Amino acid sequence: MATAAPTPQEIRIGLLTHLRRQSRRYATGLVLLAAYQAVQYLFNTRLRDAVNHALDGATSVALIAGVHLGLLALASLVLRVLSRVTVFNAGRFAEYELRRALLHRLHRLGPAFFRRMSTGEILSRATNDLTQVRLLFGFAVLNVINTPFALAGSLAFMLSVSVPLTFASFATLPLLIVAMRYFAKYVYLRTRANQEGLGAMSEVVQTSLAGVRVVRSLALEAREQQRFERVNREYLEKNLALARLRAAMGPLLMAIQGASLLVVFYYGGGLLLAGRIDPGAFVAFLRAFALLGWPLIALGFIVSIVQRGRASYARLAEVYHAEPDVRDGHGPVPAVVAGRLEVRGLSFGYDGQAVLEDVAFTLEPGASLAVVGRTGAGKSTLAQLLARLQPTPRGAVFLDGQDTCDLPLDVVRAAIGYAQQTAFLFSTTVARNIAFCLDDPDSPPALAAIRDAAGEARVLDEVIGLPDGFDTIVGERGVQLSGGQRQRVSLARAFVAAHPILVLDDPLSAVDLRTEAEILDAIDRQRARRSVILVTHRTAAAARCDRILVLDAGRIVEAGTHADLVAAGGLYADFVEEQRLEGELDRLDEGAAAAEGVRSP
Repeated sequence: MATAAPTPQEIRIGLLTHLRRQSRRYATGLVLLAAYQAVQYLFNTRLRDAVNHALDGATSVALIAGVHLGLLALASLVLRVLSRVTVFNAGRFAEYELRRALLHRLHRLGPAFFRRMSTGEILSRATNDLTQVRLLFGFAVLNVINTPFALAGSLAFMLSVSVPLTFASFATLPLLIVAMRYFAKYVYLRTRANQEGLGAMSEVVQTSLAGVRVVRSLALEAREQQRFERVNREYLEKNLALARLRAAMGPLLMAIQGASLLVVFYYGGGLLLAGRIDPGAFVAFLRAFALLGWPLIALGFIVSIVQRGRASYARLAEVYHAEPDVRDGHGPVPAVVAGRLEVRGLSFGYDGQAVLEDVAFTLEPGASLAVVGRTGAGKSTLAQLLARLQPTPRGAVFLDGQDTCDLPLDVVRAAIGYAQQTAFLFSTTVARNIAFCLDDPDSPPALAAIRDAAGEARVLDEVIGLPDGFDTIVGERGVQLSGGQRQRVSLARAFVAAHPILVLDDPLSAVDLRTEAEILDAIDRQRARRSVILVTHRTAAAARCDRILVLDAGRIVEAGTHADLVAAGGLYADFVEEQRLEGELDRLDEGAAAAEGVRSP
């Protein structure tokens, strides 16, 4: 079920605000935990009475007290389960909100962020770090709430039995406080280092798997294995350092608690022998002290979880607080997009180096425009700026007369579809890749649209020939398909989307001449219902468009129809001549190869 996008406040809020957002569940858990500790107090008083009545020979009274103990035990069980379900669910709801906000933020962040943070690091934050934060909001909060109540309930009963014995039981409390301060500091530092090591290892695994064909083709398996072993060893060392610290924490805290128990037995036994406390009170005191022992020992685990959660949230905050390159516009949303695109004096650069300078053109609805130029001329950058996939300068690109920087990103990208130069496919079926933009890809109309788009992109026959047809899993990034098949499946996906303006970034780079002609026929048919901007280096493809722009070093050096530009004898005419000669050479090579094949026995 679709949910509304998180608000900026949901994305940028901190830990305390997330705690407040779950305040109702935490308040309910607080009441349940308070009731649980009250039942424990009543249980201790009934236990004291039951033991004393049994030792005094009052069997019937002791039996009634035993029944009361059974009922109190059942009540405590119910309250314990309900309190944990309530508080743990609060942690899971907080995790859901954080995960939802994380995905929304990642969708909004621009290229600068993803150049800075690797995929492995992002995956580590989205999995392991979120799990640690969930434990913080669940288990840690439960014990933070429960510990004061447990202290109050147990102390109230213990003081009612013997004030001196109660103070004696806390003889080792200063040691416990010193130990807790030490572990609180170093658990946080080592957890942060451990999470960073996990992110680095995840990155190595992700890149090796994504590029497995390259690794195999260059016979670099051994080197990749060594790289993984190096980062894995570093992660192991960081993990062991954290594990050693946590392993030392539990026994040390239990030893401190054990020392307190020895004091209770020694001093309390003396009080019992002296007749200053009765046997029932001593037994109940031991139970109350034992109930108090777990919250005190749990403080160590709470410190560990809190510090791990803090470290994990700090890593998540790097994503939540990252500023997107491309910001959403807040202008009025047009009721209908006609599709008139106007570019006025567009200039853009990376790190102070100009890529585009003073680019200007107009594309009327239903028209087609080709953008040609040598490699590095700025063609792909221009295509990305039109769809606001890069930070488009204000006052440079207008859709139906309105600055695209003033429009919401969803409106701009729904109007201007961009098919990127490097075809990207998801690790799912061919059909679902083509129908990625459709709400119900399994409906009969969607299946018909998928088939029509595949036919238009001239990949239908090849898809039908796959082992499972349209249900064939294409693998990671479409690894099961050839480069030309990936490009045409990606093109079919662009055809399925109902964008008024379609920007195709070099969709013909991986197809042969015959398939190129068929795809260009399909692009011509697309012009019946949308405008088309074709970024290409092939002049045969550009010749089919109504108008051609020639980019050189980021500037428009020529503009016009194919015939006009050829007649002008400029840069475009040079491209036409170069490609004509390349075609003739290719035909000569093919002829020579065919002749050689005939002569060979």
